[in-house]
Amino acid sequence: MAQLIKLENYISRYEWDMYRYPSQFIRLKQDNWYKLHYLWSNQEPFTASTYDEDDKKQSKWKSFLKKEQTETTFAEPTETDMLPNTEEELKYYYLNRLFSFQLKWATSTVSNVSFMDKKYYSDESLKYFLQRFPDTYLVMYYPIFEIKNAPIDSEIILISPVGIEIIYLMEEDPNAVIMASDDRSWVHEKGNKQEKQLSPMFALKRTEQIIKSIFQKHDVVLPIQKIVLSRTNTINFLSEPYNTRIIGKHEYEKWFQEKRAFVSPLKSRQLKAADALLKHCQSTYVKRPEWAENEYDQGFTFIEEE
Repeated sequence: MAQLIKLENYISRYEWDMYRYPSQFIRLKQDNWYKLHYLWSNQEPFTASTYDEDDKKQSKWKSFLKKEQTETTFAEPTETDMLPNTEEELKYYYLNRLFSFQLKWATSTVSNVSFMDKKYYSDESLKYFLQRFPDTYLVMYYPIFEIKNAPIDSEIILISPVGIEIIYLMEEDPNAVIMASDDRSWVHEKGNKQEKQLSPMFALKRTEQIIKSIFQKHDVVLPIQKIVLSRTNTINFLSEPYNTRIIGKHEYEKWFQEKRAFVSPLKSRQLKAADALLKHCQSTYVKRPEWAENEYDQGFTFIEEE
């Protein structure tokens, strides 16, 4: 499951410590799956696990900090106390709970919180990028960069250990055919109707330039590739623009399997690149009141280590 390190302009746990959370997420995901699978396979009642965090010798703030770092619950409580019947259903159950947990990490730190639009709980494109790609992929989902005090929207950014892909997701009516060209506009054809739309290359090049300028400032070296991606439409083109892959529905499966088959640990230059990009992202948030530590204390508990 890929990691959501930035969601639009919400504050992220990863920007608090980019070098800690990616590896911690992988360990927590594995550990909590083993615990859940054990409960399921032994037919034990499903109860939220907790750690004893009442250490009276610690200060009030330290106690709050410890609780925040050792226990996090999923944002969407389950509607039943019974686990699924099959292992396959259990996997989907876990992925959905984990998705909500990721949204929490992508919208809060120990002391700050952003008010996330609830639409992201049902954002199928976001779920796709998080649930279908390996753990070592880091996802920035339409981050907003702040360049010279001006906010600049960008496209989806996928950071792997070996490079960065800027993805323009282009998905129309499945019956539509997209005609790519070198002009300012691409043609979307459905039946006898043709409609011109602004070429996605403008948005991709804008995001590419932002990333290149940030990398130059922070001395980061990582290959960058631009991707036009459609899982639903045929994209006809004579030639691909420089350093760009055009992936329509006929090319999609090969590209997707390449991503799924990629195996690599997290790399230091990958984390350095992600950290540099996060430093230049806009974040809108408020101070989280101390009592907000119990904000999500319902439902299936995802246990964090200290």
